Amino acid sequence: MPEILERSTPSVLTTEEPSQAPLEVHRRLPSYEVTPLVRAEAAGLGALWIKDESSRLGLPSFKILGASWAILRALKGRLGDLGPWSDADELAALLARHGPLTLAAATDGNHGRAVARMASLLGFRALIFVPEGTAAARIDAVESEGAECVVVRGGYDDAVRRSAERASERCLVISDTSWPGYEEVPAWVIEGYSTIFWELEDQLERSPDVVMVQMGVGALAAAAVRHYRRAGLEHRPYLMGVEPLDAACVLASAQAGEITTLAGSQHSIMAGLNCGTPSRVAWPVVVEGMDAFLAIPDERAQEAMRLLAATGVVSGETGAAGVGGLLELLAAGHPRLEGAAVLVLSTEGATDPVAYERIVGAAPGA
Repeated sequence: MPEILERSTPSVLTTEEPSQAPLEVHRRLPSYEVTPLVRAEAAGLGALWIKDESSRLGLPSFKILGASWAILRALKGRLGDLGPWSDADELAALLARHGPLTLAAATDGNHGRAVARMASLLGFRALIFVPEGTAAARIDAVESEGAECVVVRGGYDDAVRRSAERASERCLVISDTSWPGYEEVPAWVIEGYSTIFWELEDQLERSPDVVMVQMGVGALAAAAVRHYRRAGLEHRPYLMGVEPLDAACVLASAQAGEITTLAGSQHSIMAGLNCGTPSRVAWPVVVEGMDAFLAIPDERAQEAMRLLAATGVVSGETGAAGVGGLLELLAAGHPRLEGAAVLVLSTEGATDPVAYERIVGAAPGA
């Protein structure tokens, strides 16, 4: 059975205005385009919008938004002011005088590939750690960016620990989760995701009533909270985080009132959400700003993939989790949805084409 936890107290408003600096940087990277906003129909809803992140800066996931901004902030912290640049080639030329560097990261696929792509653009080496059981297609995709990919026994948290060990003067660890003493980079990752929400400001015909957002370690959800809980915002949407039943670390932490690590490894098909511990940076933002936390079975994500395909949106298992959560709420007759304008983020494309075809019944884009 799915699990849901709704807050009994109002969510807070932040006084900090989110910066548009990440958006300005992303516009200078190769293949930048505003990703599509798709209008779909769903019985009982006033409107349903799907932000399609199946192609973002040349990759099939939104993750490069956080990785690119965090990498540039980390490089500035390590090397000092990099000087003016207008595109990735100019930036790589500026960095070349500093000598070779390595970027390391842990991933279930998308974040690691994003770090590897940025390393390739900047002339760096990439070392990416993945948990055992990671789909071959996702490993191949990381390696296609020129990265060295290391398979780690255990789950995502084990891969995170291995990547953290590689930090050195010549190796920058670019993680989207945090641990004691490592908090700046994950905070920059969250800032990088703000580009999605600034684009939506121009795309949406009205402010949404409900926003469904994937959880994972909580970085994307934290970006949503910072945007939709900012001071001066007239309409504050209901924010619901969605995660797999098998990896509901944020929900478990919210129930416990403190960061909680799940036992063992996580094995949901929503691979990008197979996280056992929330980010220390994202956690306080998420727990104060989200209205509800929902854990769904894998079957809901599969159903959501098929529904998204019918609307022309190619979405992988993780990408479809938000729609899966919406389906769960519709089936339960959740009162917040009646006549509501709902925004859902489809955060990835078919990052495992074999699994996509098995679930959807057709190849991606067919």
